[in-house]
Amino acid sequence: MFIMRPATGDDVSGVASMITARCEWMERHGLESWREDVDDLAGQAGRGFMWVLEAEGRIVGCTTVMTQALPQDWTAEEAAEPSLYLFTTATDPAYREHRPGTLIGLWAVGRAARQGRRWVRQGCYFPELVKYYKTQGFALVKEQDRNAERLYLLARRAERLDLTPLGLANHPHE
Repeated sequence: MFIMRPATGDDVSGVASMITARCEWMERHGLESWREDVDDLAGQAGRGFMWVLEAEGRIVGCTTVMTQALPQDWTAEEAAEPSLYLFTTATDPAYREHRPGTLIGLWAVGRAARQGRRWVRQGCYFPELVKYYKTQGFALVKEQDRNAERLYLLARRAERLDLTPLGLANHPHE
């Protein structure tokens, strides 16, 4: 059984281990990784915006959740719509068969609905991730050029979901 809960400063080392495992998997598959950013990314656990996905006391995923858009990503009209924004989602490849990234994405969709928000939005730099996020019901909204890279911005309408059949338990913070 999985739970999503707010990260704390005590989670920094667990988040770092999980992100390092993801980096190793990415590098073995010839993909660019975040290895040089592991400490910075894991350090977000103690800043109040990160949530972790936990299984049997082990951190198997994380995402940073914000309630305000980055102004360079979304128009003023889009940013005015109540939304959750996901950043730096990472999962442990050892749990891949359980689809932890999908659990995190769908958890955010349900959380946004419970908070009265309309959307969950996120961005990525890889077309392969766009395809993956589409399997979770996200739609590509627009593309932007950013620092010689292509940024893909996606959104999914918030809705209440029952994730217990997928193994995600309700948590008191929900």
